[in-house]
Amino acid sequence: MKEAASALAVISNDDQSSCKSTDISNTSVYSCKVATTESETKTEEVQQEPSPETTLQPCDEKDEKPDTTDNQNIAGGETVSFKLIYSKQKYDIEFPVDNTIKQLKEHLSSIINVLPAMQKVMIKGLAKDEKTLKELGVTPGSKVMVVGSKLDDVVSVNNPKTESTTAEKSSTTTSTKEPLCKQKLHRKILDKGLPEDVMPGIKNSKDVLPSYPLSGMLNKHGGKVRLTFKLELDQVWIGTKERTEKINMNHIRQIVSEAIEGFEQYHIMGFQLGPTEASRYWIYWVPAQYVDAIKDTVLGKW
Repeated sequence: MKEAASALAVISNDDQSSCKSTDISNTSVYSCKVATTESETKTEEVQQEPSPETTLQPCDEKDEKPDTTDNQNIAGGETVSFKLIYSKQKYDIEFPVDNTIKQLKEHLSSIINVLPAMQKVMIKGLAKDEKTLKELGVTPGSKVMVVGSKLDDVVSVNNPKTESTTAEKSSTTTSTKEPLCKQKLHRKILDKGLPEDVMPGIKNSKDVLPSYPLSGMLNKHGGKVRLTFKLELDQVWIGTKERTEKINMNHIRQIVSEAIEGFEQYHIMGFQLGPTEASRYWIYWVPAQYVDAIKDTVLGKW
């Protein structure tokens, strides 16, 4: 009995001291294994618990980013519906209000079959390519006019011009030697002085065409002349007391102008209606601030 009691005492002490001993009982070995497996599962749980949190954070960020971009697209995609008038026809156009006139021309090229470079967009005068619809005050229901010639029309008009280039060169070399205001043809009108009802002229200024006709000017016979720009018809109306000539803008080959000496706030202007300089229609005392706008409206920037 003493030997058995001492053996039990040795075993109990070994169990408390270490689980690695090879002399321990089956029950003590089992209890050690349970303890170690419980610690392993606890450590696994501790290691696995943070991983869902770290993987959820980038998902939340990705979900938030598309929402902000969608809001920006909606805010920046505001459109405006307006009436487009071209060659006596009307079109309903819807276009982003923050886009430029240059982008509008590209959009319209497939609708009216006119190249962007040959389009002139009129919104309270000639609209510049870099301006946006919002800057130009286009609102729902506004009317926007486009003036321009199709490529086939331009080719057909320019073909006869090439045949007469030699005649034009010979005539221009003689006529451009002296200023227009000193030639006898023009001196007859200029020597009479400013007309009483002439419009105010502004030197070194560039203004858009007004919505009303330009008046108070004279032709080569000394008669009063009025210029009306019918953009919806692509025409220029030259009116006198006797009659009004309605001229298609694409039939005007060239426009020449020159400041009048001593009255630089006014110009002499010649509309070339035929293949040679002899077909020029001369107009005197054109206000200088409208000269560039007249050329851009009739001839375009192409």
